[in-house]
Amino acid sequence: MVEKRVLLLGSGFVAAPCVEYILRQPENRLTIASRRLENAQALALQFTKNVTAVSCDINNEQAIEELVAQHDVVISLIPYIHHTKVIRAAIKYKKHVVTTSYVSPAMMEYDQAAKDAGIVVMNEIGLDPGIDHLYAVRTIDEVHKEGGKLLEFISYCGGLPAPEDSNNPFGYKFSWSARGVLLALKNTAKYLENGKIVQVSGTALMDSAKLLNTGYPGYAFVGYGNRDSTLYDTRYAIPEATTIIRGTIRYDGFPQFVKALVLLGFLEEEEQPYLAVSAADITWRDVLANVTGASDTSEQTLTDAIIAKCALENNPRKSHILDGMKWVGFFSSTKVHRRGNLLDTFCATLEEKMQYEEGERDLVFLQHRFEIELKDGSRQTRTSTLVEYGTPGGFSAMAKTVGVPCGIAVQLILEGKLKTTGVLAPTTAEINDPIIERIEQEGIGMVEVVL
Repeated sequence: MVEKRVLLLGSGFVAAPCVEYILRQPENRLTIASRRLENAQALALQFTKNVTAVSCDINNEQAIEELVAQHDVVISLIPYIHHTKVIRAAIKYKKHVVTTSYVSPAMMEYDQAAKDAGIVVMNEIGLDPGIDHLYAVRTIDEVHKEGGKLLEFISYCGGLPAPEDSNNPFGYKFSWSARGVLLALKNTAKYLENGKIVQVSGTALMDSAKLLNTGYPGYAFVGYGNRDSTLYDTRYAIPEATTIIRGTIRYDGFPQFVKALVLLGFLEEEEQPYLAVSAADITWRDVLANVTGASDTSEQTLTDAIIAKCALENNPRKSHILDGMKWVGFFSSTKVHRRGNLLDTFCATLEEKMQYEEGERDLVFLQHRFEIELKDGSRQTRTSTLVEYGTPGGFSAMAKTVGVPCGIAVQLILEGKLKTTGVLAPTTAEINDPIIERIEQEGIGMVEVVL
């Protein structure tokens, strides 16, 4: 038995299912490297053998090179801005790399060098991006091979609490930084709809959210655009498509509540002297009076000020939004955790109130909708759907659907079955088909339906 050595950089919440998959093979030896040794050790202790933990600072180039040189494949689950450092070391020592991140322009600059070194740098192999690519490309290839055209491609994905655990006004809970989730709501979405490029940002992004017809009426989902979908006419080889939308799923009620918070200024990063760490204690109702301009801090005055500032008088969601603000504690005498600005002060409270509790589970929902013109000119609608629940006390759905595809890609590289060199994403059948076969063995595949 020839030993295979794998280096995992990062020990975050999606890492454990990836580690579990890799360690199924007795010949695999895994090193977990984290900036804080105790984090790497905590992950390693979940497994009984063939795993070691080390401390390593990603900014220490020599230390990274020494670690990379000792392994066959490197998994980089650290923030994407550091992937180029890992790729550079991997090229130098002719080692393969796997990440779950989008390929950035900076990473793509190493494509030719990776080819010259004969290494695989596999990216975008988690859930979204990852599983979404696998099944989109498969259906599109089938349509094209049969002489058809892909007229519309619409894809939405979300990681949410299971319905029975969605017990807050957002219908959302944090498995990562609240700040990151909220800042993403200020991003610009760009997509192709009915032949025209649409761009939305700021409060318009929440206004653009639409109720989704998923074919699963038990889920009250809405969706809004995410990042730049217009690139996928090239990435998925569908220049004929007149609509290409990739978006985010949330429960109905989320966009309306978030829009009110945006209008009140709670996503602003501008420093506020009264929220400085060194400032005097301040209650939520005093903060709310500040942001609304209310004349006093009575609940009725604050409510009237919110209704006016957020134009809620005739909004059918008015009571939902006001109840949500009461749930956050805006009308209370609770002292806030001062963090310098409204966004970080607000996040400090959300992170206290919106964590998964013991026994709760999450839900991943991913669906593609394809509008197709067949060779004979007739029209057809197909959907591909993934519904995955987390296991209380075990892996979350998000960790499993990100970590397992990543582990599969690593194993296929170790076995010599994934050998296309360069900086890659799963957008070809040669790469995708072996991965699909194995994720379906894990029970994670998408269910395809012709409507």
